[in-house]
Amino acid sequence: MKSRHLNILHRPASLADSKAPPLLFVHGGYATAACWEAYFLPWFNQRGYDCHALDLAGHGRSEGGQRLDTFGIDDYVDDLQQAVSGLSRLPVVIGHSMGTVIVERFLERQAAQAAILMAPVPPTGILGATMKIAFSDPNFFAQQARIQHGEFSEDALRTVRQVYYSPETTIADLRRFAPLFQAESRRALLDLSLLPFRLAGRRPRLPVLVLGGEGDAIFPPSTLGFTAVRWRAEVAVIPRAGHTLMLDAHWQQAAERMAQWIEQLR
Repeated sequence: MKSRHLNILHRPASLADSKAPPLLFVHGGYATAACWEAYFLPWFNQRGYDCHALDLAGHGRSEGGQRLDTFGIDDYVDDLQQAVSGLSRLPVVIGHSMGTVIVERFLERQAAQAAILMAPVPPTGILGATMKIAFSDPNFFAQQARIQHGEFSEDALRTVRQVYYSPETTIADLRRFAPLFQAESRRALLDLSLLPFRLAGRRPRLPVLVLGGEGDAIFPPSTLGFTAVRWRAEVAVIPRAGHTLMLDAHWQQAAERMAQWIEQLR
């Protein structure tokens, strides 16, 4: 495993609680670790959890931004292994969207206390979801590119909200969130498209929660069971929430459901 400079956000637990496991958050595609900083890191930190959020290679402030397209999912798994090796205790690993694929593949190699898979990419990969968006809203990808280049027009933000967020998420919040996202590696996107053709490795027995949003337009609740059955996982659906659960207007319901589940691990 190649070691590289990785940016890891850290919020030490505000309360001393030896029973609370450390939490390690893994962002999804087109995102950075900063997406957890807006709500989740301070929320869990205030409840006694030692919180970490990783910038994957080529993302945020981690090395490799100039060669983003050279990184694939296995490279991101290496990053997660490196981040876990720096912790004093095994964490609960929490992945969102593409991050769930990274977490699942990480668990084939290494142990964790538990895992939470938020809005997981189904075993069938992303091709179906990509085609669905392309046909239902052909303008989406162009608008998403404009936002990545700093053009935060209201029309572009509304288009992105239809795919990634619930209607209750405000345009003002979307404008605030836009700098937390970036381009994604083409190689990683290809890996996600080819998921159905990959033979999974050993799946350990450990507690797993699969969490989705009722209004997720990318991976709707009907797809959660495909991931859950692989891990014999518990499934929870957040009413009205969209795909980007950690930033959606309904983020706190997601956080509360996760905290309730983590508490049961003690």
